[in-house]
Amino acid sequence: MAKNAPPRWDRKMQQRLSRGEAAALGEMYDRFAALVHSQAHRMLDDEDAADLVTREVFAHVWENPDAYDPKQGSMRAWVAHLTHRESVRRLRRGADEDRDDPDGPDGLEERVRRATAAARADYIVSSMPAPLRAALELAYVRRRDYRQAAADLGVTEDEARRRLRLGLQLLSTARTRPLEGAPPPGYGRVL
Repeated sequence: MAKNAPPRWDRKMQQRLSRGEAAALGEMYDRFAALVHSQAHRMLDDEDAADLVTREVFAHVWENPDAYDPKQGSMRAWVAHLTHRESVRRLRRGADEDRDDPDGPDGLEERVRRATAAARADYIVSSMPAPLRAALELAYVRRRDYRQAAADLGVTEDEARRRLRLGLQLLSTARTRPLEGAPPPGYGRVL
């Protein structure tokens, strides 16, 4: 397989969706619904709005399966990008409806930036290798230092420090990408 070619599952899924196979949409929903809903909820901080975004993203996928460009990356990254785009659209539309927002347009853009960075961080954590995610969880959720994390993971202290460093380096990319027109991390590469 070429370096930038999408995984086989992605290609087959696009073909099945293009043929109008409802079962394909069900499989795709089973695989990505949690990602879409959690990303939308993180950005919008509203359960009902996240439900709507989830429905709209999968409706878009069903109606436009050929909009997925395998050259741009995995189907997972495409779905995350659609979720991000729809969530930002909802944030902006909500601000337009509530013109009495004391923060004004600058406040809205800052909320969009924060929500984007938070969603990007969630996406990075959910797609990073399990050993890195486990090390970060031990350090930042369970408050273990690298020595305790090493013991819990059954690895050397050097390996625990390496995993934490790599995990943090991945997370640091959540805020380094420009907002406008930037797809979520991973879009453009096979995950």
